[in-house]
Amino acid sequence: MAAKSTAKSASDKTDSYAIVEASGQQFFLQPNRYYDLDRLKAGVDETLSIEKVLLVKQGKDTTLGKPYVKNATVELKVMAHRRGPKIIVYKMRPKKKTRRKNGHRQELTRVMVQSISIDGKPIT
Repeated sequence: MAAKSTAKSASDKTDSYAIVEASGQQFFLQPNRYYDLDRLKAGVDETLSIEKVLLVKQGKDTTLGKPYVKNATVELKVMAHRRGPKIIVYKMRPKKKTRRKNGHRQELTRVMVQSISIDGKPIT
């Protein structure tokens, strides 16, 4: 007989996270991790606060907003302003000798998630 594994699977993990709305997109944020968002108007080493929190998961408790969670904030620290990878946009119309080649690099801001809090109490 095969022995059963007692290790936890990835779905059994009870990490805390938040889903926030920033720059027209939704982001899955965890504390003490860094993320690249669209360029924010903030200097390096400044601290930002996002109040548009859609969902907060703390252990096994989940708080869902309608549309936003009340009194929930995510504190972000700006680490650097950078540019994303170059994307080549190539358009061609066959049999017409029409070709257009453009490049694009997205302006990004790298932020570190300092804390996720509800009613002023940080979640762990």
